Amino acid sequence: MSAGKELVLTIPGPEKIPLRMKQIPAGTFVSGSSMAEKDREDNEGPVHEVAISRPFHMGVFEVTQAQWEAVMGTNPSRFNGKPANPVEQVSWEDCQEFVRKLNGMGIGTFRLPTEAEWEYACRAGTKTAYSFGDGAGKLGKYAWYRDNSGSTTHEVGTKKPNPWGLYDMHGNVWEWCSDWYADYSMDKQTDPKGAADGSYRVERGSCWEFSSWHCRSASRSRVPPSFRYSGLGFRLVRAVE
Repeated sequence: MSAGKELVLTIPGPEKIPLRMKQIPAGTFVSGSSMAEKDREDNEGPVHEVAISRPFHMGVFEVTQAQWEAVMGTNPSRFNGKPANPVEQVSWEDCQEFVRKLNGMGIGTFRLPTEAEWEYACRAGTKTAYSFGDGAGKLGKYAWYRDNSGSTTHEVGTKKPNPWGLYDMHGNVWEWCSDWYADYSMDKQTDPKGAADGSYRVERGSCWEFSSWHCRSASRSRVPPSFRYSGLGFRLVRAVE
């Protein structure tokens, strides 16, 4: 199974900022990590089968500072002045406002990915700890993380993509998901959306400041929806029309 064609949209405005997305196919995968996976944490289990029933478009890159400015007219990033770097220091609530404004621009209906969609897209058909294999020895070719970042974000898309052509799914900035955080169930699920409510939202993918094991496909974390941090950004999902 492979990803579909790339969709290139343009954010309306004088700068005509592009927004590249990849069509992700429907399918099933095993979410979480087994007890045998090196460096796993308890919240990554139990492993469970998840079905994604409908295809969707996912951002090829994390949302950049240029894209944020084109929609919002501001740049909250700590590492600002770098249009091709991911926007950061945006809360989950800030992202909802970005999505609301973007959805009013006539180029589609966007949202944050669910945690299940995020992990499915990150794994890209793989069952290993990372989308490129089980060992972290090659991580530097795919991710900006503690060992190679120089304590800053980097331009999106400068490392290797995963098998479905998505960049920076490991590292650079953590990425908000739509879900309230909840413990996993071992039951098979279709299009899960997380808990009905809670105190924390899910973040995935790790960032420039964290170690290699946080970059694993199954690694998950949680923070309050109002939380802002220079290692936290987001990636968009768009409905297939």
